[in-house]
Amino acid sequence: MRILVIDDEESMRHMLSVMLKKEGYEVTACPDATSALKVLEAEVFDFILSDIRMPGLDGLGFLEAFYKKGYASTIIMMSAYGTVDKAVECMKLGAYDYISKPFKADEMILTIKKAEEREKLKKENIRLKGESIKEYDFENIFAKDQKMLDILDLAKKVSDYATTVLVTGETGTGKELVARAIHFSGKRKNGPFVEVNCGAIPGNLLESELFGHVRGAFTDAVRTKDGLFHEADGGTIFLDEVGELPKELQVKLLRVLQEGEVRRVGDTKSKKVDVMVIAATVRDLTEEIKKENFREDLFYRLNVIPIKVPPLRQRTVEIPGLAEHFVEKYSKKFGKLPKKLSKEAIDVLLAYPWPGNVRELENVIERTLILEEDPEIGPDVLPISMKGVGGPLPPEITETLSIKKAEVALERELIRKALERTKGNRTKAAKLLEISHRALLYKIKEYEL
Repeated sequence: MRILVIDDEESMRHMLSVMLKKEGYEVTACPDATSALKVLEAEVFDFILSDIRMPGLDGLGFLEAFYKKGYASTIIMMSAYGTVDKAVECMKLGAYDYISKPFKADEMILTIKKAEEREKLKKENIRLKGESIKEYDFENIFAKDQKMLDILDLAKKVSDYATTVLVTGETGTGKELVARAIHFSGKRKNGPFVEVNCGAIPGNLLESELFGHVRGAFTDAVRTKDGLFHEADGGTIFLDEVGELPKELQVKLLRVLQEGEVRRVGDTKSKKVDVMVIAATVRDLTEEIKKENFREDLFYRLNVIPIKVPPLRQRTVEIPGLAEHFVEKYSKKFGKLPKKLSKEAIDVLLAYPWPGNVRELENVIERTLILEEDPEIGPDVLPISMKGVGGPLPPEITETLSIKKAEVALERELIRKALERTKGNRTKAAKLLEISHRALLYKIKEYEL
């Protein structure tokens, strides 16, 4: 790390140089702001320690000139004549922190270490944001079914407009993925993407979470707090399970959508927010309106751009490609060599109705990658629930009216089939049956298998 020290006192420059070099920093020292600006024309520094009160161009003047030239080092200001007003002025001009002279060595080192940590976090956030933009781009959404292709085409068109979008579909179909793609592919991709599950937060807390509150608005409001709409300013808020919103909050959400303003709980003033609203629900809101559980006027405000994501059973053409995508994803995650799905395994995947949709398919592939050791994934390692028992059931199950006897017979048959499919591998059979290895050994003995 390189640090530039700017101070008109030679003793201060010397002391800081010695102290910082002991900590492993590379230090350059300048006696005034003018000479420092000349040094900055040729060299780049991670941090700058600058005195405020100096002859000629003072610290405040240096800050203005520094940022005017477009430099990007982290600046910490120092002054023996510092006041709170000076500190505020420095921060307004862009300084990271302010430290008063005289200071202890530990105090200065701690301030630099905090600034160093902040820079690491900033770089990490930039990296993660870049990965998010790439990961959630429309290009990374696998689609072959024409319905899905049409949906993605519509979502692309929407992404650059500050409108409201209502995404509907069954659980696990990819509603959140569509919402993120809209955000990360549009003009707001560098702004925040704030997600809130309206069904997961208790109703008495949801208003404060969404809109914020002022200090003293209720018993536990010990300080003023911005809500999620404030956090999403300049970006997108994703209201998942919007059909779970209590009726009293539906009125307030409607006002936000109509006026583009948010009022904290207990506040007398509203604040303008620039937020794209994407809502999602598994509920049929037209039916909820008939039952008087959802406001009709709010529905029409949310339903400006309706996007209905079809269930996986209606786009089976995508199942093989999605499965291969998840095989590749989890092979990398678990550090395994790439595997292939056998034709028989794909046939099982195609025949299954997928009540949990794409999310269930992903979970099945993840589990399969953990269990399968062979280079090819066969049907034997897929969950038994996806394939049924297979073959005719024994008469103990089909002819008896006793639930207890049928349960015993069914358990015995499932264990027999699991052992058959795993070629007698009891460890794999136990995992397929979702019981412990010890329990399987006990049952094998009990049923004389």
